[in-house]
Amino acid sequence: MKVPFIDILRYENGFYETVTAKAAELIKNGHFVGGPVVGQFEAAIRDYTKTHFALGCANGTDAIQVALRAAGVEKNDVVLLPDMTFWATFESVVNVGAVPYTIDVSRETLHLTLASVKEGIEKFHPKALILVHLYGWACPETTEIRNYCREKNVLVIEDGAQAIAVKLNGESLLGKAQVATTSFYPAKVLGASGDAGGIFMADQAVADKARILLNHGRTGHYDHGLIGWNSRLGAYEAAFMVEALKHLDARIESRRKVCLAYRERIRNPALKFLAPAAGVWENGYLSVALMTPESRPAFIEYLKKHDIGYGTVYPGAMSAQPGADAHIGGKISHGHAEWIAKSIINLPCFAYMTAEEVDFVVTTVNAFKA
Repeated sequence: MKVPFIDILRYENGFYETVTAKAAELIKNGHFVGGPVVGQFEAAIRDYTKTHFALGCANGTDAIQVALRAAGVEKNDVVLLPDMTFWATFESVVNVGAVPYTIDVSRETLHLTLASVKEGIEKFHPKALILVHLYGWACPETTEIRNYCREKNVLVIEDGAQAIAVKLNGESLLGKAQVATTSFYPAKVLGASGDAGGIFMADQAVADKARILLNHGRTGHYDHGLIGWNSRLGAYEAAFMVEALKHLDARIESRRKVCLAYRERIRNPALKFLAPAAGVWENGYLSVALMTPESRPAFIEYLKKHDIGYGTVYPGAMSAQPGADAHIGGKISHGHAEWIAKSIINLPCFAYMTAEEVDFVVTTVNAFKA
């Protein structure tokens, strides 16, 4: 048997036929960029996430950049971010003219902690913090970090590229954020057929500014009040996601069962499986385990030999990336992000994995000898 790390083509019966029919309708009506279906998707995702305002855009990176600008981040402002995230979080800060400063994450939760945020704020005096929620979880101390940053007058922009539908203490994680973003890249829990992103806001003024920024800074058809982006959501992507959203709960439940099966059934001492913190309802985006840096290379070769896909999300700290040197303003490192990058392993996890595929992964991993 061959099990890929992810298979994005496990659609529901009738899904392919529905979206292709919608695509034909869009072409027939000349709806390519914008149009009614974009508003339909924005309303649907707003209601699903229980956010106040939701905007679609071209991709998740633009979502972060526009969110930073709309929230008030300007040239040369200091922005804190975790040293363990995807490069888009870092480059977005640079692309808006601000200066990124990285702070280390916890070896136990793989996320920022209140203590690390306090350390970063006291040392670097930032304008904003990007709080990243990885692995389909939520940062365990999200509420405490939000409250502390509010006391210190530090903007919090939450990068939820992996966190759509995640709940914290029974409530929508993104719904409680002041400003949050997500990615609808095809491999995400809610993916488009191409690239797309979303921005969520609690404040009307921020939402209004973000909408202007997404469309060339337009205040009228040929009036431009701001320097913005061309980051409009395509009509076809919106239509695709309107249909995908109808199946999202079923897809998430399928993914969650895979993560739970690994945690309950894999008993190989070489792997330590992590779970979301208490109070966090996961969306099943990734299965997460840690190994010793010495044992991981042999395990990866073992998976390849048995045709089992894998991931290492993420294999490098932000501050260690070659592209960071010319832009990073400073960092607080205790070596945790670097250690996690060498230790993390992700097993196959996607919607509608079969029981046979899960059994094969479990049995094969349990047979690995470190």
